[in-house]
Amino acid sequence: MPILFGVILLDLIGFGIVIPILPFLSPELGADKMDIALIIVTYAVCAGLSGPVWGRLSDTIGRKPVIMICLAGAACAYLMLGLASQLWMVFAARGFAGLMAGNFGVASAMIADITTPQNRARGMGLIGAAFGSGIVLGPMLGGLLSGDEGSFVLPCIVAGGMSMLAMIAAGIFLPESLPRQQRRDNHERHKAGQSVSIYGLLKQTGSRLLVSQFVLHQAAVSSITYIFPLWVGDTLGWSAREVGIIFGIQGVFMVIFQGGLLSPLVRLLGEWLLLRLAISALLIGLLGAAFVNTMFGMVGSFFLALTGATLCIPLLNTIVSYTTAQSCRGRMMGITSAASSWGRVLGPLLAGTNLALFGYRGAWVGSAVIVLIYLLWALMQKTRRVDLENDVPKRV
Repeated sequence: MPILFGVILLDLIGFGIVIPILPFLSPELGADKMDIALIIVTYAVCAGLSGPVWGRLSDTIGRKPVIMICLAGAACAYLMLGLASQLWMVFAARGFAGLMAGNFGVASAMIADITTPQNRARGMGLIGAAFGSGIVLGPMLGGLLSGDEGSFVLPCIVAGGMSMLAMIAAGIFLPESLPRQQRRDNHERHKAGQSVSIYGLLKQTGSRLLVSQFVLHQAAVSSITYIFPLWVGDTLGWSAREVGIIFGIQGVFMVIFQGGLLSPLVRLLGEWLLLRLAISALLIGLLGAAFVNTMFGMVGSFFLALTGATLCIPLLNTIVSYTTAQSCRGRMMGITSAASSWGRVLGPLLAGTNLALFGYRGAWVGSAVIVLIYLLWALMQKTRRVDLENDVPKRV
């Protein structure tokens, strides 16, 4: 597990480097606020299309090869972005990055392979902590590398280097978690046409509504990451550097909550109650953002919303893993990853539309409505856990 943590951390530092610079591409390449939203959407659409493919592939050839392929693709995508001299090149680079964005779902499947149901939330939390650490270091590094003028060439080159370093580390140190016989069986079932459709798998595991919550969650979170840099830029005059620092501080909270507090909180409250409380914090933060007008209020509402959101994804992934057999776990995690990506499509589109029509307050309220639906779903769920006979962890 520590090796997987390190590989994902390196990858997400690279991912985090480009976060604070994307909203500031417009002066150089002629993009407006809607173009920035469409750039985010392009990445998300491509990730949504490719997620189930990477998940299924990891069930047949193994988790490790898929992780390495995606890391190599991410490195190429960052270099493409750094070399972009026209707006269409930015769209192409982010689209290719989305196609290669299979790592989070496959890494979650690997965590489910090597943990028991009793310590799975802790494992999922460690993946989230790797994400948080990347969000700490990546945006801060990206903001510093971009400088006062917001250049994105050097940050993208460094991000590509991080992905290449992660690929090399995975190739040398990361063991495969899916047994060879299981891979062979999955491959034979796929060749014989015995694998079920995506809808059939969701129906079989009873996860149709559960997976839809990944869409709502990421729609809300992506709207925050889209609106916040523009909001503080217009209202407070902040640049990529200040935005990067704030994202970095939020990443510290992610590491603390997912890496250190998630497991004891799950033992104390259970997955479902903790999920409801986390969604409630996300909702309160969004509603607060709609009505504050001071720097402390703006930053505080941002921290509250994203701290609540921090706990949701590892909890949702843990709940999904309880209902999914190892033979199709990669595919299921690929589906949830794709669902998250479609949420990243929905969020910026809705936020951008609301921002254009109703201003920042309307954009924040629109995001809060999404989270309210998310919370109502969580409140109506009954606690259930399914322990699978073949849910035997492998040592990695």
